[in-house]
Amino acid sequence: MIIPRHLSEKYNVAAPRYTSYPTVPYWSKEPISVDQWKQAVKDAFAATNLKDGISLYIHLPFCESLCTYCGCNTRITRNHKVEEPYMQAVLKEWDMYRNIFEDKPVIKEIHLGGGTPTFFSPENLNELIEGILKDSVIHPQADFGFEGHPANTTYDHLKTLYDLGFRRVSFGIQDFDPRVQFIINRVQTFDQVKNVTEWARAIGYYSVNFDLVYGLPLQTLDSLAETIEKVGLLMPDRIAFYSYAHVPWVKPGQRMFTEKHLPTPAEKRSLYELGRDTLTALGYHDIGMDHFALMSDSLYKAEKNKTLHRNFMGYTHQYTRLMVGLGVSSISDTWDAYAQNVKNVEEYTRIVNSGELPIVKGHFLTNDDMIIRKHILNIMCKGETSWNHKEEFSDDLGDGITRMKELADDGLVELGSYHLVVTPLGKHFLRNICMALDARLWADQPATQLFSMTG
Repeated sequence: MIIPRHLSEKYNVAAPRYTSYPTVPYWSKEPISVDQWKQAVKDAFAATNLKDGISLYIHLPFCESLCTYCGCNTRITRNHKVEEPYMQAVLKEWDMYRNIFEDKPVIKEIHLGGGTPTFFSPENLNELIEGILKDSVIHPQADFGFEGHPANTTYDHLKTLYDLGFRRVSFGIQDFDPRVQFIINRVQTFDQVKNVTEWARAIGYYSVNFDLVYGLPLQTLDSLAETIEKVGLLMPDRIAFYSYAHVPWVKPGQRMFTEKHLPTPAEKRSLYELGRDTLTALGYHDIGMDHFALMSDSLYKAEKNKTLHRNFMGYTHQYTRLMVGLGVSSISDTWDAYAQNVKNVEEYTRIVNSGELPIVKGHFLTNDDMIIRKHILNIMCKGETSWNHKEEFSDDLGDGITRMKELADDGLVELGSYHLVVTPLGKHFLRNICMALDARLWADQPATQLFSMTG
């Protein structure tokens, strides 16, 4: 499908990626107390642990070098002595959560993100995960995954984590073009990627993901075509095909290049269309937003079964009400409340070692928040949503539906009295569609740009 240029230009605006609602900049300005948060966690755990289990996200922030395109919370160092004290702080934080729980946690999901989780030695990762799993129950449908850098992920990393129950691995590729790799300071060869992919499959991983990014500095249609051609030789089970988010006011590392190095919005849209069409021709299916998967992958099956879910970790094929985020900057979710940890490693370690949970801010969802979140999740995961006028209608939803009429006129949604369906064209504008419902954003328009552009 060719996206009409006038629509790609019209809807190329700053918008959230909607891994939550409300989005973090629109959380309550009122501070959340540690006692309030503990009670929210306790209630969520008691309500769903035995039935659904819980999810864990563990943020491992260290990287040996700065990838200048990166928007993640990282700490750059070559000193691997930082591993042990940080790991011990994470385990202490987990112990504090264990003290809140009144039963053994049933762990359904673990995701190691970063940073670079494979910065940590296999031995330390083993100690960390064994500490997490100690006195816990592993859910029969457990799904453990981690992010690995192809240039430093070893066979021992893969085997150690596999033996601990990990079956998914995601490798950050971004682009194979040496010029692009140089300017973003993210270098790995095709042979390195091939090796780690083949090791993972030989060991028994059932899902290998590649992260690719379009819109990077110096990227061209030819270079992206060559990158995807190489990806096609390895055929990972799923691919995250992200738009580069240029936010140098948030991430100073992105000032290593300027807008003149970036493709124009029209060129960026062409890069996306090339990637989408080429991946589709290879047999991948367009899942939700930014994701492509083979028919054998759980994301594809979840979308077909209408069980696809989205949270702070992105898309997942299963739902848990309670997600505990461990480590610096991690975000936790009890379904009716959010909390985020402090973003500085030293502050995080100090607070945890003092015996306190290191949360810095949070948000308790109002009833209106929950109504809007439900519809945003439905749009992001199912491509449709509906509402019962008597039971779950709100002024915020009504205002959002009014804003949605313009998108319907542009062919992005089909809008009925009590339902909304995203059209095939609209699937490429999911962030814009969700933003129409974002009551908090419309009530408080930002004076400065908070989010990346959609195009």
